[in-house]
Amino acid sequence: MPYESGAEWQYDVPTTGSTHLPPDSGYGRALTNQGYGFEVAVADLIDNSVDAGADTIVIHFLRDADRILTLLVIDNGKGMDEEGLDAAMTVGRRRDYGTGALGMYGTGLKAASLSHASSLTVVSRTKRSRAEGRRLTAEGIEDSFRCDTVDPRYAQDLVDRYDGVIEWHGTVVRWDGVRAFETVARGQSDQFLSKAISRLETHLGLYLHRFLQRGLKIDIAVWDVSSGERGLGEEVDHIAVEALDPFGYKVPGKAGYPRKYTAPVEGLGDVSLTAHIWPAKSKHAGFRQIGALLDRQGFYFYRNDRLVQAGGWNNLRNPEGHLVLARVAIDLPSYDNSVLSLDVKKESVTVTPAFTLGVEKALDDAGHTFRGYLDDAQSAYRDGAKRTEIVRKPVTPPGKGMDPKVKRVVKEELPEKPGEEPITFRWGTVPSDQFFHLDRENNTVILNKAFREDFSDGRRGGSNDAPVTKTLLYLLLEDCFGLGRWERGRQDRVDYWNTILLASVEALRARREQGMF
Repeated sequence: MPYESGAEWQYDVPTTGSTHLPPDSGYGRALTNQGYGFEVAVADLIDNSVDAGADTIVIHFLRDADRILTLLVIDNGKGMDEEGLDAAMTVGRRRDYGTGALGMYGTGLKAASLSHASSLTVVSRTKRSRAEGRRLTAEGIEDSFRCDTVDPRYAQDLVDRYDGVIEWHGTVVRWDGVRAFETVARGQSDQFLSKAISRLETHLGLYLHRFLQRGLKIDIAVWDVSSGERGLGEEVDHIAVEALDPFGYKVPGKAGYPRKYTAPVEGLGDVSLTAHIWPAKSKHAGFRQIGALLDRQGFYFYRNDRLVQAGGWNNLRNPEGHLVLARVAIDLPSYDNSVLSLDVKKESVTVTPAFTLGVEKALDDAGHTFRGYLDDAQSAYRDGAKRTEIVRKPVTPPGKGMDPKVKRVVKEELPEKPGEEPITFRWGTVPSDQFFHLDRENNTVILNKAFREDFSDGRRGGSNDAPVTKTLLYLLLEDCFGLGRWERGRQDRVDYWNTILLASVEALRARREQGMF
């Protein structure tokens, strides 16, 4: 019926027809400015790989000497044919996700990529289709959402380049014109990559820790296209991402935890809360190395086993120092609801007052209240603060060339000297009467490359090889860096360490020749 004005309130807005309004090309600017952090954007690409069934993922930084060129994410998932590629690159196209999928809105690939790069290329192959590719650029979006078709010969070459990951099927996502890379000054690429990889490793290790604990393999590598034999390039750094479990303590901070509470939430039903109390003063990486402790207390929301919020009380209360041991794991329901909603970047959860009211009423099976849990967490913190702690001497942290697992344990066990550049380990040319040489100006330990195979079981293990040898050298040499005047006594120590280590190499080679191992 046609609308007739009257005094009564209209609960529904009357309409007289409809029209379809396709997005203007100017929407591309909004698409590329959604506030994605670099690590968050890469994590969104990893989500797509996991949804595609990948169990091996490589994040590859490509550089040309001192210029950082490109970022690639390679996986061995099921891949996409031409139709699938077109669908994936269509801006605003709706997707049907399975109940266990990590993807949600269908915009992550484009929004996350173009928030950081001027060009997004996706090359893929399936068991039944050849390698195909599509490229989306900021200019193409402004030109009525134009998407370019990648030359099939290049698509095949790119897949072949990564045949160690992609065998019968898989996908390569390539970012070019990455704005952060273009701002790196000459001579600063090593420092930039070291920090960027460290942040990325921490973010992926935390937010995907459940998948990593179940066997998902994520590697981060740096490839220099200008070095290596016959101009083929050379890998100059490689780390494996390890799980950073925010609940990975061995012994809880208070007996009886973790506890499961049930919160009656109106509009959602019963919500399960798993409340944890960390041991006070823990040095575990899952406690100390995932961000400021004040920010990491509170709720940890998971969606389909993927962490989507790491800390925060969501208006239940304000963060405070006495609650830094309190962390609560919550698995979001798999169905849509009006109480808990996840932002498009999968970084935070918005809750309605119904959630906080439900948490305040939460009880465990024995009738313990959630308020009692918070009191226990504060008590554990205060008890821990009273204990006497041995203060360990700060050290210059280990850096590039040291296995990430070793670096993580050093960080857990020893405080870092503020403002010191990490100590780099690399193999190089040094005098034949030295096992190592100290480049104190650049905080580098150069190991004699003539002995590399002796300390790597005869194999080439990449830039992080010989972890035991490098770790022992780090413990010996750490206090030789960051000093002012170089004392004769320190030089004498370095000289006799070199002499003794050279003797150990000779002994090792002699035992091998005698077939003793």
